[in-house]
Amino acid sequence: MGEYLKLTVDGPVANVTMARPDVHNAFSEHLIAQLHDAFRSLGEDDSVRVVVLTGEGKSFSAGADLDWMRRAASFSEEENVRDAAAAAALWRAVAECPKPVVARVHGNAFGGGAGLVAASDIAIAAENAMFGFTEVRLGLLPATVAPHVVEKIGPGRALSLFLTGERFDAQRALAIGLVHQVVPPEQLDVAVGAIVDQLFAGGPNALRASKELVRRVAYPDRAKIDEYTASLIASARAGDEGREGVGAFLEKRKPGWVGGP
Repeated sequence: MGEYLKLTVDGPVANVTMARPDVHNAFSEHLIAQLHDAFRSLGEDDSVRVVVLTGEGKSFSAGADLDWMRRAASFSEEENVRDAAAAAALWRAVAECPKPVVARVHGNAFGGGAGLVAASDIAIAAENAMFGFTEVRLGLLPATVAPHVVEKIGPGRALSLFLTGERFDAQRALAIGLVHQVVPPEQLDVAVGAIVDQLFAGGPNALRASKELVRRVAYPDRAKIDEYTASLIASARAGDEGREGVGAFLEKRKPGWVGGP
């Protein structure tokens, strides 16, 4: 599929694997573009009935790539809007893929990685997986993933996690509904396979219609939401607080708003 992504099709199952293990499958504009293309393509492939999404190496996805963050720090607000809109389009492509999407989650799933988990239909996590929406600690916010996180776990739980930026384990992710099953790491593939088998028991058209049913009933105006969230994160990135937070992170220091030595 590309240097950042591996796509294999085994009969009716498509396996989409983020392939940047050296940086824990962190997001860059290139990985985002290749993931988006893969999900759009698979959605139109009648031979594919289920998509399994995972990451190569030690993590599912640890969030934003440092080099991408350095480059984005110098973007204008207009450039940031385009960049954020591309990310919003990816989460939306995953959520609205006509085929059921199963996330196979191990290691770290932070920021956009946790957003991918939320956008997936069913998520199976290894019991040692860790999650977090840590953007506020950079003076930013999890804007483009927010619609999918709020849809999955509800506004109260989402707001608490967004405000604290805390990291949490797989059992808590299960308790709040971010993931649907937690298993020992050595049983992850078996658990994912069992879910895939259950999905095969449903009619392909019925599965597609069920996804559309839930979206139409619960979330009627999705396009305007994505436009709003892309604009919001672009403004935060271009603002003084966002620049200070990202700069502090890259320089391995505390941002100016954090007290103490």
